[in-house]
Amino acid sequence: MLSYKLDEEHEELRKTVEEFARDAVAPVIGDLYERGEFPYDIVAQMGRMGLFGLPVPEEYGGMGGDYFALCLALEELARVDSSVAITVEAGVGLGVMPLFRFGSEEQKRQWLPALCAGEKLSAFGLTEPGGGTDVAGAMKTRARLEDGEWVIDGSKAFITNSGTSITALVGVAAVTGTRPDGKPEISTILVPSGTPGFTVAPKYSKVGWSCSDTHELSFDNCRVPEANLLGERGRGYAQFLRTLDEGRVAIAALSTGLAQGCVDESLAYVRDRRAFGGVIGRFQALQFKIADMEVRAHNARLAWWHAAAKMAAGEPFKKEAAIAKLTASNAAMDNARDATQIFGGYGFMNEYAVGRFYRDAKILEVGEGTSEVQRMLIARELGLDA
Repeated sequence: MLSYKLDEEHEELRKTVEEFARDAVAPVIGDLYERGEFPYDIVAQMGRMGLFGLPVPEEYGGMGGDYFALCLALEELARVDSSVAITVEAGVGLGVMPLFRFGSEEQKRQWLPALCAGEKLSAFGLTEPGGGTDVAGAMKTRARLEDGEWVIDGSKAFITNSGTSITALVGVAAVTGTRPDGKPEISTILVPSGTPGFTVAPKYSKVGWSCSDTHELSFDNCRVPEANLLGERGRGYAQFLRTLDEGRVAIAALSTGLAQGCVDESLAYVRDRRAFGGVIGRFQALQFKIADMEVRAHNARLAWWHAAAKMAAGEPFKKEAAIAKLTASNAAMDNARDATQIFGGYGFMNEYAVGRFYRDAKILEVGEGTSEVQRMLIARELGLDA
């Protein structure tokens, strides 16, 4: 019989991150969010806790845990703030994991210890200004071999963790040739921060995730050693497909955390807010709304747990990852809207967490593959591919 109870180790981690989010993140994040500041102190604390190295073996500076542990941490962080949670998700899922899964032994020894410690961050340069969902077909960034160096030209958009003072490198997906079938050959090349020809644009002005770091990147005759190729030449497309499948489970966990945070904040509010002679939590209309919110968060959690379990077991999980991401991002958006409605005018004020939740929720239906893409993937896995 299946058990939905966390084992002792995972439960201890969950409680530790829950306490950290409540005691260390919640008191300061609102002010940082208002100013749009990257939370360096919080990142350093999370690094010392080992959150950036959770799924990485100890020999590379990690905690020797698993991807499920990472997702548990993301859910608990996102119950308080999604900017902090996405910093960890991108740092690990898009930065650490490609290096760990596809990097050479030398690359792993060089980069992973500092990344796992949270002392440095790594980014994943995939999306392009004119690409969107059509990543492979619209990719214009090119890299050619010249005198033992990769020469990179092109640009990337919406790249998380790419411009902080502790960003160490970016994995850049680039067209490196043409395959026998005429399609572009895509490879991933590691570009250290500060490399001549690598320019980081000013940070975006975003609707939400105001404490996360996001930039457009450009490469103009940017040269790095041939040894900076990540994995095999021409395997970049397969690499980022694997990375995105895993990332969808992580984003589902993060989305679940935001959805649950909306429940937490709403419960506290309706138990304290008084109107018409008593607390507003006695009104059935609000009780039903919060009950529906809890159902959404519960279902989202079951969905990402299932996808994570299949991934941990080494079973195909593409469909389950898409289901989890679609279910959880919908739950986050719906719960954020309902929580804002429950708070009334206060829900529109940034001093309240639900205001941040509402601003942060929408991107969860877009990043790591839009909701439309998730439906397309699910249909394809059901044998409905055209």
